[in-house]
Amino acid sequence: VQLVESGGGLVQPGGSVRLSCTGSGFSVDDYAIGWFRQAPGKEREWTACISTRSGPTYYSDSVKGRFTASRDSAKNTVYLQMTTLKAEDTAVYYCAADLERVYCSESGLKFRRGSTWSYWGQGTRVTVSS
Repeated sequence: VQLVESGGGLVQPGGSVRLSCTGSGFSVDDYAIGWFRQAPGKEREWTACISTRSGPTYYSDSVKGRFTASRDSAKNTVYLQMTTLKAEDTAVYYCAADLERVYCSESGLKFRRGSTWSYWGQGTRVTVSS
């Protein structure tokens, strides 16, 4: 199982960017995918979780209404569309998978904890600055 993120870069405040998370060794259609981010000097924080096709998608309060997760089955890729970007969105963004997680709706919201995800990409950096 491998995950590769791409799409980061320098973006102006108020701008948009789309991150990609391409899986190999498994189908992103069959498992939930999590997005996390780590800002400079801060701990990694959960950002979004997209379930398999029939399940819910959740977002952290800090990105709700601005970020949208989606998947492209043909490309075995999950996207994170980020809009109305703010300086505080500057971070390295990671996607994660766990082959025992299909839905993002476990009791205790375990999917928000990075320790409950087994596979991680290398991360892609997003810098929001003018």
